[in-house]
Amino acid sequence: MFNPLRASFRQQFLMGFLACTGLMAYALYSQYVLGYEPCPLCTFQRVAMIALGLVFLAGALHGPSGRTGRSVWGLLAVLVALVGAGIAGRHVWMQSLPPDQVPACGPPLEFLTETLPLVQVIRKVLTGSGQCAEIDWTLLGLSMPAWVLIAFLGLAAWAALAAFRRR
Repeated sequence: MFNPLRASFRQQFLMGFLACTGLMAYALYSQYVLGYEPCPLCTFQRVAMIALGLVFLAGALHGPSGRTGRSVWGLLAVLVALVGAGIAGRHVWMQSLPPDQVPACGPPLEFLTETLPLVQVIRKVLTGSGQCAEIDWTLLGLSMPAWVLIAFLGLAAWAALAAFRRR
């Protein structure tokens, strides 16, 4: 029987890629079928998830046999996952603010990208807006950004396991 914990580095990174693909598929399903429009922080989380998926895919395709190669891919995946977790954590924090402390709603992300330099767009989005504090969807009492935070942390642990376990 297949044991994912004993799979090769290549197989484990492919599973990480498939997990990222599944999470992105649900994000698109929730947007286009369920009608939940992503806020700017949600969009940044999607970019981080896509980047993590690409790191997992590249690591799986490369399939390094040496410890150094696996470590490099593992560290890169963990780094990207932690950036995504930071963005998701910021989103969860914004959702936990009392209503009187929630920032006012800002302009849409499309407007920001058309009118501001990239660094200012990133700063503005990470500062947050009232739209990001709304909770439209929950599962087991947790909002979607909370689940995304859990997913990023789990994928970081998965990448570390794949890269640093003894073979």
